[in-house]
Amino acid sequence: MSLIAARLNRISPSQTIAISQKARALKAAGRDIISLSAGEPDFDTPGNIKAAAIRAIEAGETKYTDVAGTPALRRAVAEWLNRDFGLDYRPEEIIVSTGGKHVIYNTMVATLEAGDEVIIPAPAWVSYPDIVALADGTPVVVPTREADGFKLTPDALRAAITPRTKWLMLNSPCNPTGAAYAEAELRALCDVLLEFPQVWVFTDDIYAKLVYDGFVAKTVVQVEPRLRARTVTMNGMSKAYAMTGWRVGVAAAPVELVNALIKLQSQSTSNPCSIAQAAALEAVTGPQEVIGTMVRTYQGRRDLVVSMMNQARGLSCLRPEGAFYVFPSIAGLIGRATPSGRVIENDEVFVTELLEETGVAAVHGAAFLMPGYFRISYATDTESLIEACARIQRFCASLV
Repeated sequence: MSLIAARLNRISPSQTIAISQKARALKAAGRDIISLSAGEPDFDTPGNIKAAAIRAIEAGETKYTDVAGTPALRRAVAEWLNRDFGLDYRPEEIIVSTGGKHVIYNTMVATLEAGDEVIIPAPAWVSYPDIVALADGTPVVVPTREADGFKLTPDALRAAITPRTKWLMLNSPCNPTGAAYAEAELRALCDVLLEFPQVWVFTDDIYAKLVYDGFVAKTVVQVEPRLRARTVTMNGMSKAYAMTGWRVGVAAAPVELVNALIKLQSQSTSNPCSIAQAAALEAVTGPQEVIGTMVRTYQGRRDLVVSMMNQARGLSCLRPEGAFYVFPSIAGLIGRATPSGRVIENDEVFVTELLEETGVAAVHGAAFLMPGYFRISYATDTESLIEACARIQRFCASLV
């Protein structure tokens, strides 16, 4: 009899984490490595947020809190969602969890029965299908097209819905493409969802503050309040406030579902870290100017990377609306070979050879359910980005 539960055979380790770990190992071994694989801001957590955490430690705020988060933080998150996203939620409709991934996991485990289907537009974040599968659900992957900006179309959504559909997962701006839905695009999807009252929406808005060129990020409940009663709006501190390691994610949802999430969380992690909650409280109530500084920096980096990728032989790259990723196509390189004779059969071979030959770590598109592409994170310093992109250009030029 095996010790390991069979359910773990449904999932794989996170490929983005695996590649980042490989890059760190090569760097520790003395290789000159530039990692563009991690989805993590290179900015430090703002000083006012760190100071709030220190004050909380010194004040003895190191005990258990309410499972769903401190009352002060739940109130502040409700006000933040209203102020910044036009969403009207009461504190009892808010839960604070240990990162956005924890919110997704809790929601799927709390709601899915065996055979329930979850529509996942692809490309998609690597953890979505695995979390669904671990919760006994069935991931229904719906490929999007580069010609549509990697966005789900109303027709594709309607075609994917069956009597077993329980959820649509919608990530805007998207990891890995950076694609963000404009209000009219969301409106069209909402119109389809109104036709199918059994379908709930999980909207992952973790990158909503990181948008460029004057783009205004919208979310489902903002666009269609009639979907409020069957929508979970997830957000968090990790990306906009450079707080990945603090592990604070939040969700707004109907009270009945929030209470179910609290019940589940009470028997798993219990409350998020009390110190991280104090930091999150300062993040959403304190000065917000640092976000504008980060956005301006990221936009410049995006423009740099898109330009250099489009100058690379065999690559083509869309200009994304948000997040801090680009998702170039390698269609022009398939079938070519490295000087050592390794044929670029697919995107996984491409990123493997790129790392071995040039020391640049990126993530292959198949990890995000979209072969033929690769993801670059430009959340790193500009000098390193220029060097990494130059190495990618040289690598592409060397293929024969």
